[in-house]
Amino acid sequence: MNAQDKDKQALRLRLPLYNLGCGSGDAITAERILARQPGVIEVYANPATEAAYIVYDSALTAPSHLSQVIQQAGFGPREDLGQS
Repeated sequence: MNAQDKDKQALRLRLPLYNLGCGSGDAITAERILARQPGVIEVYANPATEAAYIVYDSALTAPSHLSQVIQQAGFGPREDLGQS
């Protein structure tokens, strides 16, 4: 695979983050969790915008997988538990 092929597979994703604390600790944790995923090339989590900006290889991962990873880590949207 040459550099052009890699560029074609590298996509950008903005993934909303929820439940971040006031400091940057949670953002760093989210970055580390995402960076460990196969196919993630670059990641930056911004607590001010409550989002992670990800460059990933589309041949190795998908937005749905990355979203699921964030959900499992506790940074995804709360599931509606229904109303009383």
